[in-house]
Amino acid sequence: MPALIAIRNLTRTYQIGDRPIPILRGIDISIQEGECLSLMGPSGSGKTTLMHLIGCLDRPDGGSYHFQGQEVSRLSDDDLARLRARHIGYVFQAFNLIPQMTLRENVELPLTYLDIPPRERRTRALKAIEQVGLAHREDHRPAELSGGENQRGAIARALIIEPALLLADEPTGSLDSRTGEEITELFLALNRKGLTVLIVTHDPLLAARTNRIVRLRDGRLVDHLPQNSSPAPAPAPAQPAAQAHPS
Repeated sequence: MPALIAIRNLTRTYQIGDRPIPILRGIDISIQEGECLSLMGPSGSGKTTLMHLIGCLDRPDGGSYHFQGQEVSRLSDDDLARLRARHIGYVFQAFNLIPQMTLRENVELPLTYLDIPPRERRTRALKAIEQVGLAHREDHRPAELSGGENQRGAIARALIIEPALLLADEPTGSLDSRTGEEITELFLALNRKGLTVLIVTHDPLLAARTNRIVRLRDGRLVDHLPQNSSPAPAPAPAQPAAQAHPS
């Protein structure tokens, strides 16, 4: 089966004044449909730049990037925007929900750019909201929701286009550990249903739950570690130590 994503010798350099700053230095990676990957590396390693290229928010300077068999780096800006809007869902650390809108209105928003009729937008939004467990909160605004609920809402917004790829940038970074674990479980559940998921994270516990860990350093791929064929289960809670009894 052809890879969902095939990247070969991908490079990206930014120009700071007269000085070129290489960020990605020849990345080779393939992602199969239905995989769940984590992308790790220290700050400045190129993680976010690579995610932006994969998500069609930026263009490479060199190399090739095929998405569903199509060389996307050669597309026009309009065609690139259409591919992004129809096939790639995004989840960010800061949620990026619009404060003045209800949860349902936020989730509907991507469909307004696809000229989907209002009735269908509402139906699909309610389905996506139910999928993330927030059916009882559809009329609440972001300020009335907890951090975990806002992140679930952001996931629902990403899911409403029925994407081929879900990209998540530090999705648990601003959450407490318990809520972060709930969000991790949601990503893994979506992956078990067949959705391809790529998570940028600093959290080794989250990364350990995915099928594969990809590590970057100084713009280069340094590790490409396969793990289990399915995401690992949540670690069992620690058991209290047995009490010693006098003999």
